[in-house]
Amino acid sequence: MISLKAHVNNIALHHTIFDLPFAFMAAILASNGSPDLWTLFLIAIAVTSGRAAAMAINNLADLKYDKKQPRMKYRAMVRGLISKSEALVFIILCLIVMIITVAQMRPICLKLLPIAAIPFIIYPFTKRFTGWCHLCLGIAIAMAPAGGWVAVTGEINLPMIILCTAVALWIGAFDAMYGAQDEKFDKSQKLHSLATEFGARGAFIISAILHVICIICFIAVGVIMNLNGLYFTGVGIAAGTLVYQHLIVSPYDFSRVTQAYFMRNGIVSVAILICTWLSFN
Repeated sequence: MISLKAHVNNIALHHTIFDLPFAFMAAILASNGSPDLWTLFLIAIAVTSGRAAAMAINNLADLKYDKKQPRMKYRAMVRGLISKSEALVFIILCLIVMIITVAQMRPICLKLLPIAAIPFIIYPFTKRFTGWCHLCLGIAIAMAPAGGWVAVTGEINLPMIILCTAVALWIGAFDAMYGAQDEKFDKSQKLHSLATEFGARGAFIISAILHVICIICFIAVGVIMNLNGLYFTGVGIAAGTLVYQHLIVSPYDFSRVTQAYFMRNGIVSVAILICTWLSFN
């Protein structure tokens, strides 16, 4: 039981709120509001297991840095509750579950899986050489709606691409803001982020620009797919949430950058999911 709790802590299971809602949203849009329950179940298992593997890979790759970072002292691997070998076994099991699940979907899903897996496998290492590593994380999260869409239609089209772009920019920009508090630590460890490349203020400015583009992309999805006002209400709630997030923190004061601040970002995905679903009912 302790080991299970440690693994749940290690993968931050509650952070699934950032990608699973968009995977469901994509399935709803792709099916014109009528995704079948079996497909939604498969999407949920695939996204959850894939994300769990990705988080475990990230924490394993960053363990030597996390042990030096006071902000990461709560993590299970840092506390010694999970060994490296246990983490590897967990990663392999999650990948097996993901592959088996995806194999139950349309054949194209399994063929595209290696491409979808690349961003979350390489993300932990991109911070070693580029300040734009946040966008790699965004692309990794955006594979959830991409998978949800392709699972339903078996196709890649313009609305899907725009939706995935919106999700990637949303997460990437937010991660850049959240990570800016580690600017000094990252520089000391020769790690890269937008904050180390452009300073915390520059990272916040870039994040604000990316979030504006993100909202424009969400709006574009609604326009292209001729969605009704309920969908745009969800986008409005998401936009308001992002504006609020930008207003309560600054590159000079990170005192309000807490786990509550982090989790509040989930309002974006949940609001758009609910309003997308309601727009078809």
